[in-house]
Amino acid sequence: MPIPRLMQGKLALPAIGAPLFIVSGPELVIAQCKAGIVGAFPALNARPKEMLEEWIIRIKRELAEYQRAHPDRPVAPFAVNQIVHASNDRLAHDVEICVKHEVPIMITSLRPPAEVVRAAHAYGGIVLHDVISLRHAEKAAEQGVDGLILVCAGAGGHAGMLSPFALLPEVRRFFSGTIALSGAIASGKAILAAQALGADLAYIGTRFIASREANAPEAYKEMIVAAAASDIVYTNLFTGVHGNYLKPSIAAAGLDPDNLPLADKSKMDFGSGGSMKTKAWRDIWGSGQGVGSIADAPPVAEIVARLQAEYRAGLAELEAARFA
Repeated sequence: MPIPRLMQGKLALPAIGAPLFIVSGPELVIAQCKAGIVGAFPALNARPKEMLEEWIIRIKRELAEYQRAHPDRPVAPFAVNQIVHASNDRLAHDVEICVKHEVPIMITSLRPPAEVVRAAHAYGGIVLHDVISLRHAEKAAEQGVDGLILVCAGAGGHAGMLSPFALLPEVRRFFSGTIALSGAIASGKAILAAQALGADLAYIGTRFIASREANAPEAYKEMIVAAAASDIVYTNLFTGVHGNYLKPSIAAAGLDPDNLPLADKSKMDFGSGGSMKTKAWRDIWGSGQGVGSIADAPPVAEIVARLQAEYRAGLAELEAARFA
């Protein structure tokens, strides 16, 4: 179970902060990397597209400065998420900028990313690809990706319906690369559980929406803190792809979260991040089922320190309780 070489010795925890549409910006990414987990943001969050280069330059500069000032601390690499879809008319531009600045990790979503893999490998970068099924995993592996992100039941945003206990072992049978596991991971013990199941890394999103550095409205953070798993609804209405969202935000937008129609998947539109201007993207808020474990919105450094303490406590409890 390999941790990518460019992450080795640079992680305080085996974890990636998932790229969160609108929510993830330079402040969140820099804080995550300084705390010792991979920080990531969607390329489409940088608007207009020229801002992407500014963000990457800033992230690289501030992380380099921090590493020089704190040579003994692990400073994680960062990642940029690319939406590989026909409607994303920014893809070529955004990949070109990432290649120019040798972004360490690109996280790809939707279509198998052969062209992104070639571009990243040309300078020594790696590509991790989101998948929700065995078929998607097989297709991505054929494209030469370095790792797979298994977006399982309970994950926030665009999520699958399979239990990690089902999907991860099936993928591991044929894929020897890095596996990151997503789905209701909001505690250090959940990170440990992901490793026990066979994942190399945990992929954590919702926990970081409720953080000081997240570019999310205070009302969104407060809703995360107040919510439980029963407040999550799974629907494809808002993007054409099924995902998990907070019921109170759907109700606040004037919709009945318990009676939502199905959307036409063929009408997905990621052109220039254009959907960002629609009410659904602004006011319908994604969340994973692990939301019930979140009780506050402190700085990222404090969240990661807690996750570390929980992780260590979980290890000690398992050692004390083991049967073998």
